Amino acid sequence: MASELRTVLVVGTGLIGTSAALALRKHDVRVLLADRDAAAVRLARELGAGEEWEPERLPAGQVDLAVIAVPPAHVADELLKLQSSGAARFYTDVASVKAEPIRMAARLGCDLTTYVASHPLAGREKSGPGAARADLFLGRPWALCPTGEAADDARAAVLKLVELCGANPVEVGAEEHDRAVAVVSHAPHVAASAVAARLADATEVALGLAGQGVRDVTRIAGGDPGLWLGILSGNATPVAEVLEAVSRDLAEAATALRSLAEGDGTASGDLTQLLKRGVAGHGRIPGKHGGPAPAYVVVQVVIGDRPGQLARLFQVCDEVGVNVEDVRLEHAPGLPLGIAELWVQPDAASPLADALRERGWQVP
Repeated sequence: MASELRTVLVVGTGLIGTSAALALRKHDVRVLLADRDAAAVRLARELGAGEEWEPERLPAGQVDLAVIAVPPAHVADELLKLQSSGAARFYTDVASVKAEPIRMAARLGCDLTTYVASHPLAGREKSGPGAARADLFLGRPWALCPTGEAADDARAAVLKLVELCGANPVEVGAEEHDRAVAVVSHAPHVAASAVAARLADATEVALGLAGQGVRDVTRIAGGDPGLWLGILSGNATPVAEVLEAVSRDLAEAATALRSLAEGDGTASGDLTQLLKRGVAGHGRIPGKHGGPAPAYVVVQVVIGDRPGQLARLFQVCDEVGVNVEDVRLEHAPGLPLGIAELWVQPDAASPLADALRERGWQVP
C-alpha cells in the first residue's frame, strides 16, 4: 500500500531532517541520508538517524518517500533533481514557507501529482543534526499544503510520515499557511531579534539586572541568521505586513509614553488598550493539548544548582500524584541556586506546596 513507508530518503540533515529521520527509525523505517555537507551526514548517521544514501546502489522507485529538508529557496530545484532521477515514488518538503516553493516547482515543470508540500510546526533555537530529537514533532501541528494535482497516494504517504513522527496533520492552503506562520512564527522572530539587538550595546549594569522576562522575550533570537534570512525572504510580504502592524502599535506606545513623561495623564488610555489587547492575544494561544489554554497555578520552589535536584523535586510531585503541566527555571545571578516554577492545576497547588515544605523544600 502507498501509505506503508518502508524506505524514506531525507535530503538535508539539519535539525528538522535529522529529527524526522530519528523518529522514523523508532518505527524501523529504513532511512537514507543525503546532504551537501558530508560532516552533517556523518553526524546524523552516528546519532542513529539512518545510513548514507548511495543512489547508484538503489534502483529507481525503491524509496517510498523523499523528504526534502532544505531552505525554501532550494526546495523546487531539489524536487526537480530528485524526480528527474526517479529517486522516490512520492515527495514532500518541510520548509517553513509553502507558496513560493510550490510556484517555483510548477514553473520548473515538477510533477505535482507525486508531491505534497508540508511543514512541521516544531523547532528549537539550536540548529544542525546535533540538536535533533526523535520526539521533536510529538503532538505538534504538521501543515499539509497539497495542490489540486496531488494524487491520493501521495497524500497518504505524507500523512503516514506525519503519523510516524507523532505529529497532528492540518491541511491548509499554501497562501493561508504563509500568512499564518508570519503571525505566529516569522514576525515574532524578527521582533525578538529587534529586542535582543538592544542588548548588544547595553551596559554591564543593565545585563546584570536581566531577569526571566527578557530571556523569555529574546529566547528565539538565538537562531541561525543565515537560516532565518532564507525563511524571511521566502515569506517577505506577509511578514512585512505583520511587522508594519506591530510597528504602528509600538510607535503609538512610544508617543503615549512621551506624553505621559510630559505630564499628560490622558495618554495612559492608549497604552492600557495595547496592554489589554496583548493579554487577550496571549490568552488565545492554544494550550498544550489544543483548545483554550487552561488556567494553571505556579508553585515556586528554591532549588540548588546541583546534580539530582530536579529529579528529587519531580519525585515529590510523583509521590503526591501531582502532574506538572509545565516547568521553568530562573537562575539567581552569582548564586548556586535558582527558582523552579511548577505549573499545576489550581486544586493541586496547595497540596504540592505543603508536601514540598514537609520534605524540607523552601517554597516562597
